[in-house]
Amino acid sequence: MSCSKIFSGDLPELIYGVLKYLQNDYSTLHSCILVNRLWCRIAIPLLWEDPFSIPIKNYNFIIIYSHNSNSDFKTKLIEYKIIENNSLPPDTLFNYPSFLKYLRINKKFVYSVQNWVENSIRTSNPGNLSRLSDFKKKVDIFVSLFKIFIENEVKLHTLEIEFSSIAYIYTYLKNILELILQNTNFIHNIKNINLFVCSSSGLFSNNNNGYKLINNYILQMINLQQNLKKILMDDTSFPLYLPLLLSKDSNCSNTLNTITFYKINLNCLSKNIFEQLNVLESIHFLYCHSLSNNFIQEINDLAKPFKLKSLFIEVKPQQFETMELLLQKSGNYLENFGIVLNIHGLICPLYEQFLVLITNYCKNIKFFDFRGPESLSTYQLLYLVESIQQNLNYLSIDVWYDNTGSSSSTILLHLGSYLPFKLEYLCFDLHYIKASEFEEFLRQSQHTFIKKLLINSNEGQDILPSIKEYIMKRKRVKYLAISDSSREYTFGSYSHNVKELFSLNYEVDEFRLYNIEVQSYLSLKIDSYNYIKEIN
Repeated sequence: MSCSKIFSGDLPELIYGVLKYLQNDYSTLHSCILVNRLWCRIAIPLLWEDPFSIPIKNYNFIIIYSHNSNSDFKTKLIEYKIIENNSLPPDTLFNYPSFLKYLRINKKFVYSVQNWVENSIRTSNPGNLSRLSDFKKKVDIFVSLFKIFIENEVKLHTLEIEFSSIAYIYTYLKNILELILQNTNFIHNIKNINLFVCSSSGLFSNNNNGYKLINNYILQMINLQQNLKKILMDDTSFPLYLPLLLSKDSNCSNTLNTITFYKINLNCLSKNIFEQLNVLESIHFLYCHSLSNNFIQEINDLAKPFKLKSLFIEVKPQQFETMELLLQKSGNYLENFGIVLNIHGLICPLYEQFLVLITNYCKNIKFFDFRGPESLSTYQLLYLVESIQQNLNYLSIDVWYDNTGSSSSTILLHLGSYLPFKLEYLCFDLHYIKASEFEEFLRQSQHTFIKKLLINSNEGQDILPSIKEYIMKRKRVKYLAISDSSREYTFGSYSHNVKELFSLNYEVDEFRLYNIEVQSYLSLKIDSYNYIKEIN
């Protein structure tokens, strides 16, 4: 099949499929640019789809956008002494703004532009450092940069706007919203829009002077959507979406296929919302609260399936029967499941029954995040992992100390034999790790390849010899992070109570000889909120 595609002229399609798989591996994509012209033409757009999210500190790439600008961007850069007229880089080979697919207008985006402006002035014209205090000039440059994206008719896939009550960030966002509403074609066909308002910001408090203005802007943006397929909302932005979701006249009812609720009071939801959305294929609940019998009853009364793909929740004893009804309705659709069990002594058996429910109703879980105390018997957890083994790709187990010490040992002694042949991600967060037990886990799981392996413990014995024998020499992982508070080395001058393998350069170099990248624990740790945003 592949050979026929090559000889029929489909080689670019095959290369694109390979490089698309590497789209978040920026160093590898940079290397691909140097292979030949074909690879370069395919890799460059992938690198420029979401450039402001790439974890770098050098934002000089922003100047490249000036070559595709009919606006006053270059004029302002020269006028404000950010660059000299003769210091502009040579003409570019690509229209870089046209590659932009994901634009996340948040603090990071604002900081990126601000840092670039300040560093450029500091480098090219130190005498004008006082200009850094001129806030209006920074906003002008920021808006001029945004105009480049509009001028080049960027076809965005995702627009994410995170609102903040921080005065200067609010000013940036207000200007951007005004510019978008003056150029509505820019957002006319966006498939995915996320509006996130930090609940603690106070931005949407009726006492805030900017409330009515921003509220009006957001409503205008929502009503302009003609091809909206995905939305994410939290408890603050949900009231703004509600009229759109309930309106029979909204085009949203025939386009929206994915909806994510983050920290929303579920009692505010009505089955009418889900009945109105005719093509809804994916529903996600992330740490929502007030999972009541009334809500579940409304869900059960739906004539259509309730396709709940993600559920991350802290389970309470009084929710047991409610959760059973929800799993009966939607368990077959669940692919991402995160549970926090805050238990106390006598109710342990109740939670073990809850794990039985998951085992019985949820067979298609790909991402499983478990958090609970050591006093909970982990045998049922192991049976659950075994029942979802066929689809499981991401597994995170966080067991905290509660004076029993039995759970961590059980997991390490038995989990290895329950794992699939390949995992994208495995994360252990255990109070105590005994070296012999961890070696047994590695021995049992020796046929499992783990792309990202993370290990964190508060106390324990040295597991590095076992890691080298069973992981390093056999090349069983791609990325590794070990955070061990009982070790004698520290990670970084600013993290005095966090100790990591990543801090030992000679160890890092040794692992690199086996094509294993040692990274910090936090850099590899997957946050469920960001994970769901990325897969959607």
